[in-house]
Amino acid sequence: MENFISLCRSRRSIRKYTDQPVPKEAVETILKCGLMSPSSKRLNPWEFVVLTDKEKIRSLASCKTYGSQMLLEAPLAIVVAVDKDATDTWQCDGAIAAQNMLLAAEDLGLGACWCQVYQREDSEEIVRKATNIPEKYAVLCIVAVGYKNEERKQYDESKLLYDKIHYEQW
Repeated sequence: MENFISLCRSRRSIRKYTDQPVPKEAVETILKCGLMSPSSKRLNPWEFVVLTDKEKIRSLASCKTYGSQMLLEAPLAIVVAVDKDATDTWQCDGAIAAQNMLLAAEDLGLGACWCQVYQREDSEEIVRKATNIPEKYAVLCIVAVGYKNEERKQYDESKLLYDKIHYEQW
């Protein structure tokens, strides 16, 4: 249990990456963790588009005005698309899969960052066109992954927002 708690403490959004490519084995592990994520009624409504082509990844960096520039340096990007018609919990299911991949990247010594796409400017259509994602799928997010080129401190537990926790009632 302590390993998972340590992982949660140290997992931070990393937006700067080295040029070193992510090994195929690490990519496969990250994707397996996404595939193992829980989903409502085990419908698994998510699909992942894996990008390693630097030009294609860089083209996605302009999918929105702010919050996608980390893709300029990322050697790996995983687009999370979700079948909106499969379940009414598609947003939750996709988010859980993305979180599993973020945690897997950290566990492998890599950095990663969530890039929100769904309902952000024209981001969804830009990503959809660049990756040929069918219309029936919502483009939820892009997970940027790479070797860290910045250090972030672990969470300081004394600064956590404990006042957001309520017991028995609000």
